[in-house]
Amino acid sequence: MLSAIKFSSVKAWARNLKRDSVALYLASRDPRVPWYAKALAIAIAAYALSPIDLIPDFIPVLGYLDDLILLPLGIWLALSLIPDEVMAECRTRAAAVLQRPISRAGMIAIVMLWIAGALALASTAFRYWAPSAT
Repeated sequence: MLSAIKFSSVKAWARNLKRDSVALYLASRDPRVPWYAKALAIAIAAYALSPIDLIPDFIPVLGYLDDLILLPLGIWLALSLIPDEVMAECRTRAAAVLQRPISRAGMIAIVMLWIAGALALASTAFRYWAPSAT
């Protein structure tokens, strides 16, 4: 019973963290948010998406510890710098964004565009660097 309660509270925390991450992205585009909060939000997003960590992920346990501690702490700090009324609006918009259905056709179209672009780039590079037959 106790583990079920803990699991559901962790699940709710993760769901709220996801919503707040999207809300933070939306808030960083709002003109009512101070520049330093926007800069912190961008830095947090860059750190989250960066392949370089303070502690490399291949180190057992410690590798993921920075992601489990620093990212939520950074998100919390950025959220505390954003005005409450702006954050409330952004959380509402973020919840709506997260409830939208995922378009598999759109995802496939984007992947196909990336593949076509990579093939065109490879073809151009091959023609440019290929040894000539002269």
